[in-house]
Amino acid sequence: MKTPASTYRLQLTPEFTLFDAAKTVPYLKALGADWVYLSPILTSEKGSTHGYDVTDPGSVDVERGGPDGLLALAHAAHCAGLGVLVDVVPNHMGVATPFQNHWWWSVLKEGRDSSWANAFDIDWAAGRGRVRIPLLADDFSAEDLEIKAGELCYFEHRFPLATGTFSPGDTAAEVHARQNYELIDWRRADTDLNYRRFFAVSTLAGVRVEKPAVFDQTHTEILRWFREGLVDGLRIDHPDGLADPEGYLHQLRHAIGGKYVLVEKILEPGESLPPGFDCEGTTGYDALADVDRVFIDDAGEPGLDSIDAFWRGGRSPDYEQMMHRTKRRITDGILHAEMLRMARLVPASAAHGVEHVADALSEITTAFPVYRTYLPVGAEILRAACALASQRRPELAETVEMLLPLLLDAGPGDHAELGRRFQQTSGMVMAKGVEDTAFFRHTRLGTLTEVGADPTEFSITSAQFHERMLTRLQEFPLSMTTLSTHDTKRSEDTRARISALAELPQVWGDFLEGAQELTRLPDGPLANLLWQGIAGVWPAERERLHSFAQKAAREAGTWTSWADPNENYEKQLARVVDSAFDNPQVHSNLQELVELLDPLGAANSLSAKLVQLTMPGVPDVYQGTEFWDRSLTDPDNRRPVDFTKRQAQLKRLDAGELPAAYLLEETKLLVTSRALRLRRDRPELFHGYTPMYAEGAAAEHLLAFSRADMSTNSDSDSSINSSNDSRSDGALTLATRLPHGLERKGGWKTTTLELAVDMSDELTGRHFPRGNARVGEILRSYPVALLVPASPAQSSAQSSSHAPTPSPDA
Repeated sequence: MKTPASTYRLQLTPEFTLFDAAKTVPYLKALGADWVYLSPILTSEKGSTHGYDVTDPGSVDVERGGPDGLLALAHAAHCAGLGVLVDVVPNHMGVATPFQNHWWWSVLKEGRDSSWANAFDIDWAAGRGRVRIPLLADDFSAEDLEIKAGELCYFEHRFPLATGTFSPGDTAAEVHARQNYELIDWRRADTDLNYRRFFAVSTLAGVRVEKPAVFDQTHTEILRWFREGLVDGLRIDHPDGLADPEGYLHQLRHAIGGKYVLVEKILEPGESLPPGFDCEGTTGYDALADVDRVFIDDAGEPGLDSIDAFWRGGRSPDYEQMMHRTKRRITDGILHAEMLRMARLVPASAAHGVEHVADALSEITTAFPVYRTYLPVGAEILRAACALASQRRPELAETVEMLLPLLLDAGPGDHAELGRRFQQTSGMVMAKGVEDTAFFRHTRLGTLTEVGADPTEFSITSAQFHERMLTRLQEFPLSMTTLSTHDTKRSEDTRARISALAELPQVWGDFLEGAQELTRLPDGPLANLLWQGIAGVWPAERERLHSFAQKAAREAGTWTSWADPNENYEKQLARVVDSAFDNPQVHSNLQELVELLDPLGAANSLSAKLVQLTMPGVPDVYQGTEFWDRSLTDPDNRRPVDFTKRQAQLKRLDAGELPAAYLLEETKLLVTSRALRLRRDRPELFHGYTPMYAEGAAAEHLLAFSRADMSTNSDSDSSINSSNDSRSDGALTLATRLPHGLERKGGWKTTTLELAVDMSDELTGRHFPRGNARVGEILRSYPVALLVPASPAQSSAQSSSHAPTPSPDA
């Protein structure tokens, strides 16, 4: 199997096509990227900025360059020695504009007689033989429907007419009543929708890819890419939505000839990929959480907890209770139709009532600590969730006990539909209830609420980080690692700056109190989140911050929501954002805070980046993040990238113009390019993982590891605790932790690290002889270093010259 040393993610749009991507290949090669990683390229909704709303799985999107664009990109990449990884979407299709999706159009026109009827997950009985489409506005009138050119029209929306359902003189409402679909009030989607969708997005209809014919129809074009050698691997979007993820991955791997596959799977803390998953690993959120937390100061937790409690009226939130409430908000709200559909599958619902059974199913779902089970794997999780549901709601205990054996049966056959559907649904509840709600309510430190993370885990030690990296190396060495994606709620550099607040809780508390005195946002927890976000990206455009504030408030759902916006509250929220620009005192306080945070955040950013690029796994660089990228949630993190500027700066670095200060954005480009090139060009330096520990008063501020093979000592704990010198056959990463605390201690002083051989720094070109090396000398220029064993010529030159004189500690 061909596997990548690293990947570089590109977001393709109608404005940045496959042809444009092909033009970036020389730069990506020079940067050191090993594979190009593309967002979805199959034909999607016209004008789509993301491509996850596929309307025709049988063709490459013309708006994104079409088949010729893919050929151009593949040719450019392969000629440059780069592989190609493509994001594919097996779970759902875009149906926002029915005539653009001929599968969906056929189903609407022909109903259950359509040859595509089995491709979509539709509960025909619940809709009395019709597909319910939630579209009509609150003020809908029958006069809003029209018949035009043989189609039923509702303003700009067009729908087909079944054969023989229209006669001259019929009203549009009469014709609508005869169709295989029913247009319903958009609010009824929460309770009356009768087709599976992606989360709560009614314009993304679930596809039954578990059916062999549907798999073939949805993968014909994808398989062509492999037959013709255009693509080398796949990233699978949202496998948790599939009826049988394990079966799908086996079928896919066989169909593409055993090529490289990753899954977008969110692993909760302590969770591992199911052993039957035929893939190399995940897209890296689990790695992101570990990297973030090792650069957070645990000493700041009490202070930030106190600030958080103050703005909540004196009490810290119970996260478990918060998750239970937010997940119930989802099961009783936007996903209630899914709960009712499952309840209708339970024979006893006739006696107990569908709503009662749905209540029990909802309570079980909210008790899940992970996205889903993959029965028989995870059966104990399901049993524990049922026990917790009965404990929380004793009046449901009998129903829960009755449901458990039904939910444990997820095998083939109609009798097991409930078990399979429950597994598909629990992940949706977790995503919407936790990621998209609780993460906007749990606001003590924004870094902690990223996808796949547990915000109750505040930080980890270097030793804990090393343990997790050893596990990663042993279990999934080819799994992706990442720091930013098209879905992260805050980009890596934004989080790195926010993380510095853990070293300055008093400063943050004073700033937030001052901001609230001047702006008086009634939602204290949201104010905490909002000002962290603003400080994390400042300076920023006003419109970007308005968009972030509105989205955060609506996702939290405490004062306003997507379904029922609170206009007065949102105007007040906008005025708070405006105060950062227009109120002299707020602006001055913010500037002063950011000036303090900026060098700390930059040190955190460079350290996190080098660690992510050199730790076990396949590192991904999200487009543009080789420069400082301080973004917030989408669409802010999908802005166009200036590759020309990056290419020019890389040429200057290669000409020897090293950054004079680590605050300059070209320093991050230097770190990224040198680490990527080393991983690609010298893979023998990245075979193992050996934890490293410095000695001295500031030792805790160094995170260091060698990618050499570990000691032959089989006791991993002993290896972690005893490794204090570098190995001669691996790259050595040195990264600064908790820079403000280091500064308060007066710098590195006499802190040392034992080097087993002569080494040179890939970032600065400086050489260091074997022996006890001063950490302050190695990190004299930047807060990070990437050391490699020196060549014989370098060692000879080093030994014949005077050793470098230690400079004053920075």
